[in-house]
Amino acid sequence: MSKNLTKREEDYSKWYNELVVKADLAENSGVRGCMVIKPYGYAIWEKMQAELDRMFKETGHSNAYFPLFVPKSMFEAEEKNAEGFAKECAIVTHYRLKNDPDNKGKLMVDPNAKLEEELIVRPTSEAIIWSTYKTWVQSYRDLPLLINQWANVVRWEMRTRLFLRTAEFLWQEGHTAHATKQEAIDETIQMMNVYADFAENFMAIPVVKGIKTENERFAGADETYCIEALMQDGKALQAGTSHFLGQNFAKAFDVKFANQEGKQEHVWGTSWGVSTRLMGALVMTHSDDNGLVLPPNLAPIQVVIVPIFKTDEEFHQITEVANELVSQFKKANVSVKFDNRTTHKPGFKFAEWELKGVPVRIAIGPKDLENGTFEIARRDTLSKEVKEKEGIVAYISELLETIQKELFEKALEYRNSHITEVNSFEEFKEVLENKAGFVAAHWDGTGETEEKIKELTKATIRCIPLNRKLEKGICIFSGKESVGRVLFAKAY
Repeated sequence: MSKNLTKREEDYSKWYNELVVKADLAENSGVRGCMVIKPYGYAIWEKMQAELDRMFKETGHSNAYFPLFVPKSMFEAEEKNAEGFAKECAIVTHYRLKNDPDNKGKLMVDPNAKLEEELIVRPTSEAIIWSTYKTWVQSYRDLPLLINQWANVVRWEMRTRLFLRTAEFLWQEGHTAHATKQEAIDETIQMMNVYADFAENFMAIPVVKGIKTENERFAGADETYCIEALMQDGKALQAGTSHFLGQNFAKAFDVKFANQEGKQEHVWGTSWGVSTRLMGALVMTHSDDNGLVLPPNLAPIQVVIVPIFKTDEEFHQITEVANELVSQFKKANVSVKFDNRTTHKPGFKFAEWELKGVPVRIAIGPKDLENGTFEIARRDTLSKEVKEKEGIVAYISELLETIQKELFEKALEYRNSHITEVNSFEEFKEVLENKAGFVAAHWDGTGETEEKIKELTKATIRCIPLNRKLEKGICIFSGKESVGRVLFAKAY
């Protein structure tokens, strides 16, 4: 199997696009800006979904489902949110087509089927959900309300890239209502921590936890917490956000509750979400010029067994051993595939599974049957070794844990070596152009300075890190006083 992937250092963007398509994760569809997620890509998303869903339920959340369409007047109720998403909205204006009298065999919009009120195809669900919460919440006994939904949303993006930015994408969005401000803030921080835990322990992606600046904050939120990751090309990627909504949506939709004294108060809200953009993060953090590199915790196939044979008899003997091995792996909860296709040569299979990022490959040939051994290959390091048949399942189970851990450590080392402190604007531009990564710089705290830096360098403030040291300094751009460094980067 010929991979013919563009090398990362030659054209990182082209490498990424080719890899997503050639590894059978996704492809562009017949709808502009929308993608088809293929079975192998969807299997990875399902593993992400299953783990996140477990984590949400463990923290007391329940799943529900809300409509795809939002009446325009409802969408407009929270002004900042409506303004923030206005440019990306797809709108339904009619509900019927009819035959076109001037163009036989073609259809046209029926002008008599105009909707009384236009419907927005949800870019996010705060409006429809908070309008529903108005009927769900009456008393302090109804709180907290901890709801999550798995859904698709539509944002009419002009420039799209598979997984990273598409007009329609899959995600989850949590929406919670609380009796007190502190409870809502605690929920916002808790969910940011859930995302960070998932990114680091399942995706093997180190993240920086922080707060967004006012300019970068979610439209309609009082505060946005985020996790920021760094890709191999030195660009940042926002991997998850959690928003403290204050009482903004509660006031817009009049969601009140009677407290223990019987007094009416507006509830406090949060919303939080991650999307199929995480698939892009997974590809870009670990993969190499040979294809995908998947952390074992998210690999649909953790171990692939490839038979090497010349005769039918050899194939039959290897199949017996492989089937027994498959059975043992399944008992050990390791996902395994025996690639018994007789239509492809071993070399083709090796290349295919390498491209698809299967963490461990076992090759079994006639000599292995004689010697009671297997050849084990690691996808992440491309190293091979011959191991005794005895205890092989326990050995590979441990090896998968080692691969998971080492992928995280490698990504962490890269990330840490690409956080650079600078003290002047010249230094700032030099690092952005020649080294990339996160640039830790003093900023005067104003939106004007932030916008000017973005305009001149395309770098944005990714976050104000939660663990930053408060230290007085001088803003690299304005020369005004600063209370601490923030992380800038060019981003996806």
